[in-house]
Amino acid sequence: MKKIHLLAVLLLSGSFAFAQNKFEQDRNAIKALAGFYKVTFNYAETFSPNDDYKYHDRHRSSAKEIAIIVEDSPKKIVIQHLLVMRGDSMIIKHWREDWTYEDPKILAFDKEDTWKTLTLKPEETKGKWTQKVFQVDDSPRYQAIGSWVHVDGRSQWLSYSDSPLPRREHTERNDYNVLNRRNFVYLTPNGWMFEQDNKKIVRTPGEKDKMIAQEKGLEEFVKTDPKSFAYSQEWWKKNAPFWKDARDIWDNVFANNTVIKLAPKVDNKLLYEKFFAANAQSVKENWSSAKNKEEITKIINAYLIKG
Repeated sequence: MKKIHLLAVLLLSGSFAFAQNKFEQDRNAIKALAGFYKVTFNYAETFSPNDDYKYHDRHRSSAKEIAIIVEDSPKKIVIQHLLVMRGDSMIIKHWREDWTYEDPKILAFDKEDTWKTLTLKPEETKGKWTQKVFQVDDSPRYQAIGSWVHVDGRSQWLSYSDSPLPRREHTERNDYNVLNRRNFVYLTPNGWMFEQDNKKIVRTPGEKDKMIAQEKGLEEFVKTDPKSFAYSQEWWKKNAPFWKDARDIWDNVFANNTVIKLAPKVDNKLLYEKFFAANAQSVKENWSSAKNKEEITKIINAYLIKG
């Protein structure tokens, strides 16, 4: 009996050690997404169920980008992306990704600037990480849950989610209103790849979703010399306090609303335009955190549609 008991203890200890090791592997893979990059964006429509569908031109572009870890706790890692332009003299706050472990809540995109909170079962979140992607103004974009897998020296994460139209098509198209995404993130020897298999969907209340086209996307992040990002790092130090306050206010909004619906424009201004203007004024006038939060709350409340 003692031998059986000892064997059971050893097996349990081994399982616990494996789980701990897997958890740390996950965290290390996520943190490896941060860094200094040359990014190339390639998208192409590949298939349509409609014989008369007119395929749109392929999209190709490139940029320099810095991805900075702004929060690192055991079960949450926050990475802020900045676009670096004109060498290193023009900085644009880009998208943000929050990675949370075994998160029971997910904000699911519905359609037309509307997201709904879903509660997941424990078996749906066990051992999994949620990637929460936010727009340049820290409003929601999409959230997806999946497992990191580490095998044969490779680390990869796969998930599915709905999202709004990508910015490259947001102002140019109105023939679909939901992008159904297959998100595949994996590390490479020189950085990481964000591979997508997307379906362009027409979503109408009371009707079945209708796909008009499929699309392949490849966003390749290749590590580059950190020395060319000196100004962007200083820029972030000056602007980071405003966006920390913005994250705090948005978190309160998400916690207190099961449905998030945002107006496309207020006073003929997009939400990010109001945020960027407030950020610039905050830095110029050295606003306090309380002042930041007061102004940010006013902006969000103006766009947030209640009921």
